[in-house]
Amino acid sequence: MFGGPHAALPASLSCDVAIIGSGAGAGITAELLTKAGLEVVLIEEGPLRSSTDFKQRESDAYPSLYQESAARKTADKAINILQGRCVGGSTTVNWTSSFRTPSSTLSYWQQRFGLAELTDDAMSPWFAAAERRLNIGPWLTPPNENNDLLRRGAAKLGIPAAAIHRNVKGCWNLGSCGMGCPTNAKQSMLVTTIPAALDQGANLITQTQAREFELSGGKVAALRCTPVKIDGTPASDSVTRIVAKHYVVAGGAINSPALLKRSNAPDPHGRLGTRTFLHPVVISAATFDQNVEAWNGAPQTIYSDHFLGTQTIDGPIGYKLEAPPMHPVIFASTLTGFGQRQAELLRSFPQMHSLLALLRDGFHEESPGGTVTLRSDGTPMLDYPLTDFVMEGARRAFLSMAEIQFAAGARTVSPVHEMATSYTTWAEARDAIRALPMKPYVTRVVSAHVMGGCGLAGSERLGVVRPDGQHWQLNNVSVHDGSLFPTSIGANPQLSIYGLVNKLATGLVKRLNGRDVTLA
Repeated sequence: MFGGPHAALPASLSCDVAIIGSGAGAGITAELLTKAGLEVVLIEEGPLRSSTDFKQRESDAYPSLYQESAARKTADKAINILQGRCVGGSTTVNWTSSFRTPSSTLSYWQQRFGLAELTDDAMSPWFAAAERRLNIGPWLTPPNENNDLLRRGAAKLGIPAAAIHRNVKGCWNLGSCGMGCPTNAKQSMLVTTIPAALDQGANLITQTQAREFELSGGKVAALRCTPVKIDGTPASDSVTRIVAKHYVVAGGAINSPALLKRSNAPDPHGRLGTRTFLHPVVISAATFDQNVEAWNGAPQTIYSDHFLGTQTIDGPIGYKLEAPPMHPVIFASTLTGFGQRQAELLRSFPQMHSLLALLRDGFHEESPGGTVTLRSDGTPMLDYPLTDFVMEGARRAFLSMAEIQFAAGARTVSPVHEMATSYTTWAEARDAIRALPMKPYVTRVVSAHVMGGCGLAGSERLGVVRPDGQHWQLNNVSVHDGSLFPTSIGANPQLSIYGLVNKLATGLVKRLNGRDVTLA
């Protein structure tokens, strides 16, 4: 192991496959490649942290485990983006929600992006193998009060809600998943595929940025890497040059297109970095007479797809409803208001409940996503316009969430919007939400799901990479992460990445050395 506190970076390294990143796509790929006997090097920009470092404290977790200390934002600062930056990537800090790619999403990709192989039947074995490997299954413990309020409110209105599968084993039900699992129950890449790859001979380099590819003759000749500090700033001007037969880009949406852009990768159709999606999220907060303690217990265990299923996929934007956990820093920095109003909200923290709506972007011409660009220093930036089409979906989501919360017995409901107040009846909230100006900045928008930017497509005119994951113009580069998605998923994306990359990495092994491998 090299990088950070472990060992000085060598001037050069060689291997069969260099994998940039260590998250969902990188971990699955690394395990399969090493199982086939290939020599692998993983390059991770963030630090290595493990269960003994996870103290369930936001002050420790956000600076060390997240991109830009959990404060990454779009170019106009209108959307805050939570994205992992550590060994295991976002799998180390996500809330364990696991969904297969919805059938409607796969069908859309088949029809619009020439991905004829991505049918439900074809993908099912790849998802099933990932589910076995990562212990993805039903959460058998009753939901905490925060999630059960979603279930009860939806049931009272006749709205279907269901349980979320989770990738955990021996979970202690602590509720601090977003700060790293202190008991190693979460079956992230940190405790599953990365250790397996290391046991099979892989090398891991941490606190090291993959800066740029050296291109020659339609392929990559080498990858240039530089050491970085915990916060991602340069640690020195030294360079490590990694020469590999093949390179797998798996740094996550935003960072993966940025690497290719810094490298001046071919982009004849202007697709690189475009169609980057966020599942823009709006939030509704409510107070109840009883304690909710939204920080306590498994963080997301109930969901409703009712407002996805009632919309045609390319019609008005649909949304998925979930009940997120709340911890003091995220709570205080996300809710609106200041002074006396914020003090009142903070006093009601134990009785506070929240719902979030994941807006399904990417299926309509007025929801084209954003574009990854580079700042003058080469760091990435996402320009994501919040269109009227998207914001009208946010209004409908506020209405749906408020009605469910009142149905569940809320004393007050407060849409997280700068011009909203606390409403005491559904009728009052409904009339007020209908009148709110749905504009950026006054409407608080966040995201934890970044997808796209290196889209998969059956034609180079429609995407950056081929259906097998290989770059259309660079014959020894593949992309294996959420940046592959041609649209958003319409569900929490980790299992979609696991299943798709399981398929792509198995095919890559076959092309590289003819071996047949399966995920354990």
